[in-house]
Amino acid sequence: MPNQGEILQEAIKNSGISITRIVEELGITRPTIYRKFKEDTLDYAFVKRVGDVIGHDFSQDFTSLQQAALPFVTSVVTPFASHSVSSKSVTPQTPEVDCTKQLLALQAKYISLLEAYNELLLRVYGPK
Repeated sequence: MPNQGEILQEAIKNSGISITRIVEELGITRPTIYRKFKEDTLDYAFVKRVGDVIGHDFSQDFTSLQQAALPFVTSVVTPFASHSVSSKSVTPQTPEVDCTKQLLALQAKYISLLEAYNELLLRVYGPK
């Protein structure tokens, strides 16, 4: 199963729009977009912006598991109807795997935030 970066790369390739044009319209560098192609999870805002540039709707491209990482699908959280405990057995996930996924997701968000900050600085102060 391809990761989100690979799905993004394939959609860009199929669009016929050059990487140069995409990075110019997004206000990022070529190394940044190539780094995004290698990422397992991508920020929704970034995917949306790329989709706007290439005229592609990514909401159907990601599996349901990948869509959980991107807010294409909103989930409804309902409170428990009663406070009773069921006797259903649940197999817990391995903490290391869960923590690793959380750290990778946080890293992707942090990089996205830094890129947005750099874009803001460029808009306010202009290029050096």
